[in-house]
Amino acid sequence: MRLPRRGADTGARPGWRSLRVRLVLFVSVTLAVVCAAMALTTVYVQRVHLLQELDQRVTDAAERSQGGLQRRPGGATDLGFLNERGQPTGTVAARFADGEVIAAEVVTEDGRQDVLGAGQRAALKGISPDGSLHTRTIPGLGTYRLTAIGGDGVPVLAGLPMDDIQRVIDRLVVLETVIAGVGMAVAACICAVVIRRQLRPLGRVAATAAEVARVPLNRGEVACLARVGAADTDPGTEAGQVGAVLNRLIDHVEASLAERQRTEQRMRRFLTDASHELRTPLASIAGYAEFMNGGSTTIEPELAWHRVSAQSARMTDLVEDLLLLARLDEGRPLRRAEVNIATLVAEAVWDAQAAGGTHEWRLALRLDTPVTVVADPSRLHQVVANLLANARVHTPAGTRVTVIVETAEAGPDGPHCVVRVRDNGPGIPPELLPTVFERFTRADASRSRAAAEAGGSGLGLAIAAAITQAHGGRVEVTSEPGRTEFSVTLPLGGGV
Repeated sequence: MRLPRRGADTGARPGWRSLRVRLVLFVSVTLAVVCAAMALTTVYVQRVHLLQELDQRVTDAAERSQGGLQRRPGGATDLGFLNERGQPTGTVAARFADGEVIAAEVVTEDGRQDVLGAGQRAALKGISPDGSLHTRTIPGLGTYRLTAIGGDGVPVLAGLPMDDIQRVIDRLVVLETVIAGVGMAVAACICAVVIRRQLRPLGRVAATAAEVARVPLNRGEVACLARVGAADTDPGTEAGQVGAVLNRLIDHVEASLAERQRTEQRMRRFLTDASHELRTPLASIAGYAEFMNGGSTTIEPELAWHRVSAQSARMTDLVEDLLLLARLDEGRPLRRAEVNIATLVAEAVWDAQAAGGTHEWRLALRLDTPVTVVADPSRLHQVVANLLANARVHTPAGTRVTVIVETAEAGPDGPHCVVRVRDNGPGIPPELLPTVFERFTRADASRSRAAAEAGGSGLGLAIAAAITQAHGGRVEVTSEPGRTEFSVTLPLGGGV
């Protein structure tokens, strides 16, 4: 079914190309063909039956005529047997001599016999007395069924008119034509009503599609799109199947539009957050540069240069993080090498202990044999370092941070190793937990320089998740007051 184009008037009257009209025409033509076939068959069978009866009567008449001649003492042209009782009106009889008709008469309506003329006798020529049946048209009398018999008796010809049979056939044709016409008209009306009722669901489906087509899907927020009603989505009917498929299509379109809106919102929020993050160090650099150019005595040049260098380094780190995320989003291949996961995690823990001496750091290697993964060493080290930095920055001094490395049971994708970073800090707020791996997510929503410097840019966990996914793994988090655990699961061996 072709759905109406945008702006099409679905209420327009259907033309001859519409499905309903074509179905009615098809049913009408089919009924006409069936009725014609039945009528022709009936006429043919009835004609054959009547003709067989007439042939039998003609044969009987010829035999009676031959018997009558044998009992009569008349001459060679004697046809007096036509005077006998039982001869129907219109009976034709003739006598032969050397293959020529020498006498021929017909029984009239008043019971007398009229002699056939030469032209009429000429229509009887060529009929052999072998008992075969012939159809001849005798001028002035009409069409006859004729036969001639000889054998041991006197050769004689007899015939009966076919007008009665033709009248019966003509009346039968007229009657069947009238009955077929009335039946076709009634059937066509019933079919039109039934087809119209059956196609109403398709009309409602088309109206729904037209309503969806009029919605401006290319701009703005799209509200809930129209759906086909439950009554028109019955999978047991063809129209219901079309309605159900259209509903699934609309669901898919609506989900795609919602995802597009969410993507656009995330992109706008990302651009806004990135602009804020870059504006803070740029504003600091501009401010210190202005103090230095103006010769201000309130700030020492060494301190100003130190702050400029610090803000430049911070801005450089932020830009590099953004570039890394962009490369990971593009699916750029990472450098691959065999990495001893225990050694890599131990080095990251030592670095974290040096940076956060106020925390209690523990390392637990629950491995029976050395475990290696094929990964980018620097990026994988960045994953663990970001998780450790997150634990250090967002927990108070004295918090115990435990790093566990262990192997997981083999799943459908093969064996895995798991790196767990667990702390006994205050935990992640429940409302923040679903978005903890999104970019620029921070527990402190403030964008002040102090908050940014204390809590980071909000890209650490997003980078860790992106790098893990690029290696074919996954990162998960569970948190409650007194226990927060990040787990990184990586495939052993080949990776992705």
